[in-house]
Order: sequence, then structure tokens, then C-alpha cells
Amino acid sequence: METDLPPDSTPLPEPRAIIPMVDAAPLVTAVDPPVYKDRGTGLVIFGVFQIILGLISALMIPLAALGMFMSRLVPGGAMRPGQFVSSLATYLFAAAALISLGVGSMQMKRWARALTLVTSWYWLIMGVLLTILLTAVLPVALKGALAKVPQGGADAPSATVSTGVMAVIITIVIIFAAFFLVIVPIAFVVFYGRKDVEDTCRRRDPVERWTDRSPLPVLGASIVLFTGALYTLLVGVTTPLFPFFGRYLTGIPAVVCFLVLAALDAYLAIALFRLQSSGWWITVVALPIRLLSMALTYARADLMQAYSKVGFSDAQLQMLNSNPMLRSHVFLWWGLISLLLFFGYLLWLKRYFKTMESAPVESPLAQAE
Repeated sequence: METDLPPDSTPLPEPRAIIPMVDAAPLVTAVDPPVYKDRGTGLVIFGVFQIILGLISALMIPLAALGMFMSRLVPGGAMRPGQFVSSLATYLFAAAALISLGVGSMQMKRWARALTLVTSWYWLIMGVLLTILLTAVLPVALKGALAKVPQGGADAPSATVSTGVMAVIITIVIIFAAFFLVIVPIAFVVFYGRKDVEDTCRRRDPVERWTDRSPLPVLGASIVLFTGALYTLLVGVTTPLFPFFGRYLTGIPAVVCFLVLAALDAYLAIALFRLQSSGWWITVVALPIRLLSMALTYARADLMQAYSKVGFSDAQLQMLNSNPMLRSHVFLWWGLISLLLFFGYLLWLKRYFKTMESAPVESPLAQAE
């Protein structure tokens, strides 16, 4: 049939193939941050414990002052002013460091976590050595003290009671030392060494701190050298007695040597922290020289004679000479062992220091291209 309407110009749609529905995984548009366990509560608890330890160190200051006052009542046993200043400075430094780290831990700062971890490792190693030293030497010292107690009198204690009391005292001292010198630092090392503790501090303290600029093992060596510089400076001012290749220097020469050694340790602490290869080499060369000087002095020189030159009275020298730990140079040789361990640790740190020779050098032609 013919009509007057125009033909339809709209094309018909082409037939589409039917595609079966297939289950597909949903498209992930964002990546969730890694899940970690927040250790904020633990950081607060350990921070409070550090503050308590710092307050205990601060309480030792009046006890040291009382001990100095009481020593004046003993004929010939008055404490030297240098001894009191040394004890006072040590307790002040320990109290300030522990309280500062405790507050930083409660605030979950990166620097507090890093410094607590490296100092806890040093605390643990030295604590193990001290506990072993006390276990080996304390029975001998107490036995020597009991040998001087007059026997045979009516008021004299029996040998059985004296031995029993000595065993109890030794046990208490060793348990006390093992707790504060071994158990406590182990707890700090285990907690602050956890990955989630590090993640917690990084989330709560997102700003980069100065402790992040150096690897933790190198930071630990730097802290040891810096603390050693402060201690060397303190000893040089309070007890100028410097072991120098077979003899003890006293007076001005000893003070000068201590000042030079403290300046060297401070420089090496900064150089190691900055990962300077020259600082590592100087430390590795200087430490064996220091060990040799100390070993020769301890083996040849008379320590009691040197003490007499720095102001110790005859009564104090007699008391020191009767102590088997000082007479046998136990503490001095313990210092040598500590330096040997630190030397081995320095050798292990070589992996963090790259010399200029090991860096690849491009040729001028390659640079021009």
C-alpha cells in the first residue's frame, strides 16, 4: 500500500551476542595500610619503669652525701672530694638519662625507642660480665673479711653460722645483681626490639629524628664512645691516674692525657655516627694501642703506690690493699675484657662503612655522554 509518509531512515540496531555472566574478583581501588599491633600501652609501662629507675638513681645522691659525712667520723677513712664528685656526677647522669628516656617512651618518640634499645644491649652485656665477676669474686672477698673476725671469744660467731650467713649474703647479692643487670635489660631488649614497637613509634612520631640517620648498631657504638668520653673527662678531673705503657701518670700529665683521650672519643663518636670510614679506621687502630698501654701498666706498675700519689690516706690504702678484688686487679682486667669485646664489635661494624675506593668511578668519556 502506498502512503504519502516519508520512509523511516533510522537504521535498525544490529543483534548483539549474548555473553554469559562470569564471576570476577572485585576491583581494588585502594591499598589498606599494613596492619600492626599498637604497643602504646607497653611503651607507657616501660617508660614509667625507666622513670622509677631514674628516681632510684637520684635517691642515691643524698645517700652518697651521707656516706661522705659518715666517712669523716672514721679515723683516716674520710672520702676524698674527688670520689664524692665522681659518685654525684654518675648518679646525676644516670637519673637524667633514665628519666628522659622514660618520658620519651611514654610520648612514643622514635629517638627514645632507638636510644633505649642500644643502651639496653650495652646494659645487658656489661651486666652479664658484672654478674659473673661478682659470682666468682664475692665469695673470696667475704671469706677474707670473715678471716679477720676474731675467733675463740665468747661473742665470736661459730664457723657454721659465719658460713651460713656468708652463703645467704652472697645469694642475695647475686640474685639482686642478676635481676637488675640481666633480667631487666633482657626485658627492655625484647620489648623495644619488636617490629610492632618500631611501627608504633613511627606512626605516633612521623617526623624523622636524629637517631634515624645512622643504623642502630653504629648508633650503639657511637653512644658507647660518647659516654666513654664523658666518663674519661670525669675521671681525669676527679682521679688523675692515667695508665701509660707500664707506669701510672699522676697530676697535670695525667689530666692532659685524660683530656686528649676524651676529645678523641668524642670525635670518634661523631665520626662513627656520620658513617665516616676514617673514623672507623682511627677507632680500630687506636683501641689496640689503648689496650696495650693498659695491659703493660696493670702488669708492671704498683697501683697502691699510684693511689698514694693522688691523695689516698694510709688507712684507705690499707683497706684497698686488703681487698682481694683490687689486689688481684680483677676490675682492671675486667675493663680490658670489655675493651676487647668492643674491639670485636667494631670489626663487625665494618660492613656499614664503605671506603671511597669501593665506590664505582665513571670514566670521563662516560660522564661526557
